[in-house]
Amino acid sequence: MATNLVEKAQIMDAEAIRRGMVRIAHEIIERNKGTEGLVLIGIRRRGVPLAQRLAAFIEEIEGRKVPVGVLDITLYRDDLTTRTDQPVVHRTEVPVAIAGKTIILADDVLYTGRTIRAALDALMDLGRPAQIQCAVLIDRGHRELPIRADYVIKNVPTSKREVIECHLTEIDGGDDKVMIMEKSEG
Repeated sequence: MATNLVEKAQIMDAEAIRRGMVRIAHEIIERNKGTEGLVLIGIRRRGVPLAQRLAAFIEEIEGRKVPVGVLDITLYRDDLTTRTDQPVVHRTEVPVAIAGKTIILADDVLYTGRTIRAALDALMDLGRPAQIQCAVLIDRGHRELPIRADYVIKNVPTSKREVIECHLTEIDGGDDKVMIMEKSEG
């Protein structure tokens, strides 16, 4: 039997995502006492537009640009050998040296923690930051590793049968939204 995903509920719309991003931008500035030494790095795919949006809000608030990078974690994944498809590796693009900097790692959904672990490994190959913080759109629980986000727009407790789908204009087209999908046998 094939597993299908059925929309259960939309939990965020574009405006809720925007408001959450503005709040997180303020929290990042406050916690780090400004923007000095900050670098935002998005985990490739949906973490990238989130990092870019955060950088734009931080610039709007503080009047200073924060460098934004793109991190591809494909070769750092711990499930690489179990995947049947050939992995497609994209470029990691970080515009500044990260040694001694405060890195804000951005991603859409924090689930088991394995993606963040892979991102930490990839970052360490680029240099030794002073600090790494994590910003996510959704924290859905079910951690398998001792990893947590420093900045969370929305905590959404889920069951293992549920999946969080984030649609972002830059990647998916259409409107920004976050939905809970449920697996159904069909």
